Amino acid sequence: MKFKDYNYERYSFEAYAEAMQQAGTRLKEAKDYQSFKKAFDEGKRAFEHLDTMYNICYVRYTINTNDAFYQKENDYWDEAMPKMKSLTTAFDKEVLASPFAEELKKDVPETYFLLAEFAQKSFCDEIIEELQEENRLQSSYQKLIASAQIPFDGDIYTLSELGVKMECDDRDIRKRATQAYWGWMQSHQDEIDDLYDRMVKVRDRMAKKLGYKNYVELAYMLQCRFDYKQEDVANYRRQVLEDVVPLCNALYERQRERLGYDRLHVYDEKYEFASGNPTPKYDTQEMIARANTMYHELDERCGTFFDFMVEHDLLDLDSKKGKAGGGYCTVFAEDRSPFIFSNFNKTSHDAEVLTHEAGHAFQVFTSMGIRPVECIWPTYESCEIHSMSMEFFTWPWMETFFEEDADKYRFLHLGGAAKFIPYGVLVDHFQHEVYEHPEMTPAERRQTWRRLEKQYLPHKDYTDCEFLENGGWWFRQSHIFMTPFYYIDYTLAQVCALQFWYRLYQKDENAFEDYYRICQIGGTKTFTQIVAAANLKVPFADGCLKDVMKAVRSYLDQVDDKAL
Repeated sequence: MKFKDYNYERYSFEAYAEAMQQAGTRLKEAKDYQSFKKAFDEGKRAFEHLDTMYNICYVRYTINTNDAFYQKENDYWDEAMPKMKSLTTAFDKEVLASPFAEELKKDVPETYFLLAEFAQKSFCDEIIEELQEENRLQSSYQKLIASAQIPFDGDIYTLSELGVKMECDDRDIRKRATQAYWGWMQSHQDEIDDLYDRMVKVRDRMAKKLGYKNYVELAYMLQCRFDYKQEDVANYRRQVLEDVVPLCNALYERQRERLGYDRLHVYDEKYEFASGNPTPKYDTQEMIARANTMYHELDERCGTFFDFMVEHDLLDLDSKKGKAGGGYCTVFAEDRSPFIFSNFNKTSHDAEVLTHEAGHAFQVFTSMGIRPVECIWPTYESCEIHSMSMEFFTWPWMETFFEEDADKYRFLHLGGAAKFIPYGVLVDHFQHEVYEHPEMTPAERRQTWRRLEKQYLPHKDYTDCEFLENGGWWFRQSHIFMTPFYYIDYTLAQVCALQFWYRLYQKDENAFEDYYRICQIGGTKTFTQIVAAANLKVPFADGCLKDVMKAVRSYLDQVDDKAL
């Protein structure tokens, strides 16, 4: 069955309430473990149906935000999900309080109990209105970004489509495309500032109602950071400044020299080689066909997975009018199907989607049998290990997409992985500052971004772009609006993925089996447990970043990038 034929029907609040009430009553009235477990499974099946219907709606809405039916359904879920969360949390509370909870631990992953405990600490009925408002604000931001229609050189572009022009080998086109991109953002500055200001205020209210000092404390609960704290993240940020930023500065200087420029302007950053950036040589359908061959050759388990994705039409990759920005992987648990969403734009990003998002999907496909459904996915920083590592496991097949430019891609990809870490940490540090000081004005937030940007990305040259010089770059980072504090997770995972890369570079024959093991684990372990199961070092550990960056520098130093 193709995705277009997957059944969607609105799961009403009343129907979910009835299902959870009945299951909850049976939980409380259970006289033995068998009866208790049956009631537990009933409640979790109801949640699985809810999760599946919500995700099918979300995917179809983001594919076309102008679809009137799914626009209306998305509005429904914005209002209904917080109330449904109340029912789910109440059910889990009954489970935790039951005398049969200890026995349940023999049949259910430990992480279910951690998730349930964190949910009790991050939700109460008094914040339902705030959650509904947050959903509405997020949908408004998403629709605004999707609505961009930017005139450029006689055509009309979305923000995603304009990205290819921002990597053009013609410097003048890059400059003007960059100006057009940020010009659109600047023209909507007041609207975006207002949306974010309201998001910050509503999130701060939620935190205060729940008894937290600020939203940062609540966010750590919402992100389910089971085995690390703010202090660990602060120590990690310190190591990034010491061990990663200097390497990145050297890489940007090397890029400037490679291009033969006096200065590396903001519109030059994504242009790596004087002979042009590596770009895929094929259209979307051929890319999918070649990815299919690649995954069969990498490992037959990967091949089986990708066959399933293609057969059921579970990839929507091309950028188009009305489509939401960005990319993601989600899952329809009842249909046991992952789904990959993206916006191809004829840059190297397209190949990364077929490896990064496919890494997520492969993990979900591999761990699909885990129940309850909450434990299929691990927490975010662990999820990203699967995606970012798959990018490196597929390195030997890059000729498949880039042909003679494959070495260019590998150089760009590895250098980009290192360059990303300071940026990802900047996004996280910025959010700490914002939510520790929710009274900031929009102008003060932009000033804060620019101050931190100068620490983590000191190479930035915003000459001739006043909007960015005034701290507007973060407007394009959807995670800041849609999933606050979900960003440093990428950098933690990147450090783990780079360790897998180094093991492959050293021809470690056990690397992929360790990777497959953590795909099987899914969400049944915590972050540090998953890292240990993969035989990797925890990124917070003193010296970890130093060792990883030393390996990256060593590899890149051996590449004659001017010959690429």
